[in-house]
Amino acid sequence: MADIDFADPVTLRLPGNGPRKVATAFEALECLERDWPDWARGRRWRNAVATCKDAIDGWRSSMEARRSFVKAAMRAGIVQRARRAGLRPRNAPARHVMFAASQ
Repeated sequence: MADIDFADPVTLRLPGNGPRKVATAFEALECLERDWPDWARGRRWRNAVATCKDAIDGWRSSMEARRSFVKAAMRAGIVQRARRAGLRPRNAPARHVMFAASQ
């Protein structure tokens, strides 16, 4: 069992605690279990907890753990920087644009 570093830390805005930078799967798991709002402990939260535990145990990658953690944080509305997290909010436009062929 080893701690798994995220390629890019995730910054959260936790109610009552202020900003928190999460840089590893263990820190993410600790945050999910101790600091997460009770009302936001749904399906994405459960998935993030399981994925972070699996990453710590070597069954999942750090990228999978981070992605799952960010999705749970976005669902809870506590992620500070969605773009740096590698995910975009649901209402954000897609990054790629299709261009018509010029004549």
